Amino acid sequence: MKFKAAPLVASMIVAALSLTACGGGREGTTSTDPSSSGSSSTAAGGFAADATIGVALPWLGTQNWKEAQTLFDSQLTEAGFTPLIQAADNKVPQQQQQIEAMIEQGAEAIVVGPVDGTQLGSVLETAKSSGVLVLGYDRLIENTDAVDGVIQFGNIRTGELQGQALLDGLAAEKGSGPYNIELFAGSPADPNAPKFFEGAMKVLQPKIDDGTLVVVSGQLDFTQAATQDWDNSKAQARMDSLLSGFYSDKKIDGVLAPNDGIARAIITSAEQAGQEIPVTSGLDAENETIAWIASGKQYSTVAKPTEDLVGKTVELIKAAQKGEALPEGDATENNGKVDVPIYQLDPVVVTKANLKEVFANDPERMKLIEENS
Repeated sequence: MKFKAAPLVASMIVAALSLTACGGGREGTTSTDPSSSGSSSTAAGGFAADATIGVALPWLGTQNWKEAQTLFDSQLTEAGFTPLIQAADNKVPQQQQQIEAMIEQGAEAIVVGPVDGTQLGSVLETAKSSGVLVLGYDRLIENTDAVDGVIQFGNIRTGELQGQALLDGLAAEKGSGPYNIELFAGSPADPNAPKFFEGAMKVLQPKIDDGTLVVVSGQLDFTQAATQDWDNSKAQARMDSLLSGFYSDKKIDGVLAPNDGIARAIITSAEQAGQEIPVTSGLDAENETIAWIASGKQYSTVAKPTEDLVGKTVELIKAAQKGEALPEGDATENNGKVDVPIYQLDPVVVTKANLKEVFANDPERMKLIEENS
């Protein structure tokens, strides 16, 4: 498994805006038949080998999205396409406008990492009517038939790995139970966030029920645990409140954290409150977290290599360019309107024990591991 973190090319968005249109929409694209399971879209006729390919990212506020921007630029260019990549600063109207601009500039395919997967139906239906291939990236696009497939890592599986890593870390670092824990989740606008939480609770709920885990605050629901906009500062403020309200005379042993930034915010809050560092889960294998895991400060993360996700997306675009039907998905998921083919990759848990094995081919992360071990 190969991981890379290339530097951000700051001028790319400006350059992309100046691109001229390169032809009309791709003819013959059909959406997934909602009555079928695992069916693939067709791409009759294909499109030009140097076609403009739009990539609409939600924001660049975390390392994985910055990597996606850089990797889409390099991989699409290497494949002969003309990339048009924009990020929406987590603002739905901005992303809608960016997708509209991509359609107007003749994009033959548009890859969408949605800010909010429920609010893009209208603009994507415009894309569909223009013959544009629409692929969801990392997140499901909901309530529209104007999506040909979604490329992502298994979300329930990711949550299961996070929950199991928390249990394993508690056993390894906090002695015998019961353990005092709290639960954090991602943004309600991200369709992946409740699935991560669902997967984690499949593992954790039985241990809550038998008393091995004690959620001292009693905040067990996704809505209570959610972190608006994946905002680290909001997560830290909630953790501060939990510690002051429920742990003045108790220790906290562990926290379910939905991603690395929130995990680091939780750990910082605990340190500032005079608590021992709790065991946390994580997600995205960010550089700072890799350094923290190597030093023993954070217990785990889940790696979803951006290079693999981008590579699979570009593979599907190349098939459509040649006029080939998209391959059958690994699974399907109903988005509220149709069964969408899901092209699913496998995440991996990362702890101090397997850091060097997982990142053996990543010089940047290997350097961090060596410096912090």
